[in-house]
Amino acid sequence: MRRRTTGGGPARFAFAVLIIAVPLLLALLGPLFAGEPGPRAASFTIGGGPWAGTDFVGRDVWRQVLLGGRPVVLAALTATALAYAVALPLGLVSALTRRGWLEELLMRPLDVLLAVPSLLVILLVSAVLTPGAAGLALLVALVNVPDAARTVRAAAAEAAASPAVEALRMQGETWWRMAVGYAGRSAVRTLAADAGVRLTGVLYLVATAAFLGVGAEPDAADWAVMVDRNRTGMFVQPWAVALPALLIMALTVGCNLLFDAALTRRAPRPRPDRPPRPGPGPDHPPTDGTAPGPRRSEKSSP
Repeated sequence: MRRRTTGGGPARFAFAVLIIAVPLLLALLGPLFAGEPGPRAASFTIGGGPWAGTDFVGRDVWRQVLLGGRPVVLAALTATALAYAVALPLGLVSALTRRGWLEELLMRPLDVLLAVPSLLVILLVSAVLTPGAAGLALLVALVNVPDAARTVRAAAAEAAASPAVEALRMQGETWWRMAVGYAGRSAVRTLAADAGVRLTGVLYLVATAAFLGVGAEPDAADWAVMVDRNRTGMFVQPWAVALPALLIMALTVGCNLLFDAALTRRAPRPRPDRPPRPGPGPDHPPTDGTAPGPRRSEKSSP
């Protein structure tokens, strides 16, 4: 029987790595190759100067692209890591606790925050305070904690109710062993899939907030800010909008493809069906080389 395979295998994984490597390398290594800023030229020009043209204030678009990826990527990665750092203990405690009041105390305040749109929370806070890049990462992490905590709780709840956890409790095992060693390991695949989707959502939220001027200066070297400030001249000089927009899109799509490909490679493959081996019986002689003996009757003769 032929084995069924899912996904594209190594080719799909390599394709995902190729897509995500371009924006990541530009974001992490771009500032090293940006060089010194040159003299400003006319706004929205292309040809006769920098190969990618100039932006709305006459700066080199390619240099701004090299400098503008690091704030977006670092803010998104930091926000995702902080969200899971808070959501993992909350979700595991809620899944493993036997005290209903503790579960209600942990989860109900998160439900209130979950009911408010994420972007609205960021805009309300930014109207009172002026968050920088670090403040934006904290805000994005905060609005992602409720959803991430509920996902962790749902993924670990089935494992927490299994007989294995009850056996660990009866043996006097520590909470760390039950939560992380068993329930957490059982939920790894679900949480990995959620991490890919959540990182995409965080990238979208960080880029949208920067697009609206939250956490970034109006003329900052930021991919999202570049899209916002240069959109007025998009039909005159499209590279100033197309390059950062394509890099943000490649980063979000590549994250999802990479997590999907990694989970597909780790998925257990179904084993081919094998017919059961015949055991010794009246129709099958034993396999040890001995001859079958006479069958005994169930009732002995008097």
